[in-house]
Amino acid sequence: MKHQKGIALVEFALILPMFVMLLFLTTEFGRAYYQYDTITKSVRQAARYLSVRAQGKDIANAKNIIVYGNPTGTGSPLVPGLTLSNVPDPVWNTAGSYPVMNTVTVSVTGFTFVPLAGNVFGMSLNNIVFGTIQATMRSPS
Repeated sequence: MKHQKGIALVEFALILPMFVMLLFLTTEFGRAYYQYDTITKSVRQAARYLSVRAQGKDIANAKNIIVYGNPTGTGSPLVPGLTLSNVPDPVWNTAGSYPVMNTVTVSVTGFTFVPLAGNVFGMSLNNIVFGTIQATMRSPS
């Protein structure tokens, strides 16, 4: 037993870097998921906002809802790095034949998630470019 003193401390020192790396990676992927989910919710909210308005009305307000969370465009962006340039103009379409439905599609394109650190213990963390996030809702005829 005398030769076993301190062995637990050595084992802990060997495992600690891997545990910290796993913890940090989990946190970063959680941040990425949170930002994706926040953008998705704001896109849905903007589509809902436009779905009760006439075609071509209040486009700037809808874009502000996506980026800032309010139609006036005040405050800071909901997600760091999200700008109005990531929000293309909404698209109105007609779908179906009987009955004909008018729809509005709102989207966010080209948003890039930037991790807090470039690498963790030599493991590189690259930026993640999200695909197009969009929502389509029925609009008035």
